[in-house]
Amino acid sequence: MASHGFYSKSQASCIGVALLFCTSLVISSFAELERLEHPAKGDGSLSFLVVGDWGRRGFYNQSHVAFQMGKIGEKLDIDFVVSTGDNFYDNGLTGLNDPAFEESFTKIYTATSLQKQWYSVLGNHDYRGDVEAQVHPALRKVDSRWLCLRSFILNAEIAGFFFVDTTPFVIDYFTDMDHTYDWRGVTPRKAYLDSLIKDLESALSESTARWKIVVGHHAIKSAGYHGDTKELIDLLLPMLKAYNVDMYVNGHDHCLEHISSLDSPIQYLTSGAGSKAWRGDRNQHYKEDDLKFFYDGQGFMSVQLTNNDAEITFYNAFGKILHKWKAMKELHSAV
Repeated sequence: MASHGFYSKSQASCIGVALLFCTSLVISSFAELERLEHPAKGDGSLSFLVVGDWGRRGFYNQSHVAFQMGKIGEKLDIDFVVSTGDNFYDNGLTGLNDPAFEESFTKIYTATSLQKQWYSVLGNHDYRGDVEAQVHPALRKVDSRWLCLRSFILNAEIAGFFFVDTTPFVIDYFTDMDHTYDWRGVTPRKAYLDSLIKDLESALSESTARWKIVVGHHAIKSAGYHGDTKELIDLLLPMLKAYNVDMYVNGHDHCLEHISSLDSPIQYLTSGAGSKAWRGDRNQHYKEDDLKFFYDGQGFMSVQLTNNDAEITFYNAFGKILHKWKAMKELHSAV
């Protein structure tokens, strides 16, 4: 398998990022957010796929979605893939040698176009397993595409990506008696969140990227089964509005969604349909004014960016285009 790794603009910065990544285990989870770099194309454009809630050893149409991702990835000449969490079901990875890693990732996403860097966040199901294993750099020796951290920043020239570990925001997980969560590196929760929010705000305020995209597992706004996440609305959303974030991208609800906001230019994009989904799994009370698109089946999303334009497309498990949205940066308006 080809090694693509993460990139930087010079060999020196690449070495610096690599050293930072390799030493991540000995750095406190409360340390400043790690910063990675990935170049845009020669013409300055950027394209990538987004998939979430996928790791089921190919079952529940995961293999079908992966096949279509490969075809679309080739067509769009994607630069990388974003995973919105719940990477391995039902309970994350059991350790570094868990065969689920290769059976649900390496052996499923085999298309040539998908042999690019995967940037991943953790979901609540990942926290039910060995979180330290899933974020361990040793997994890159198994598959060089894999890069999963709790929270981090990716500079892709015209776009700045801010990956946020959203599971610790949700208080219900800390009182859930039905499941066991791996809270190593997270507790005490308040200190962890205070540090994360402070670092995220600093990164957003300093960013000069043309596009600002925040990625997390849990939805801020969703018409799906899980719905809106109150803690993210209270603690994260005001910051996203204040620093002119263009898109919030998430998984968690096993569907595809596009929700526009009436009080900000933020587009809420759910891509959590990488495998298991349920028909009719929708919150019927969600306001139709904000909901641009909802699909209760498997699929994924693509994003194409230039300096002035964005094009977002949702596909089902057979590669059919279900919804397409275009915007110009200056206007923040849908076409």
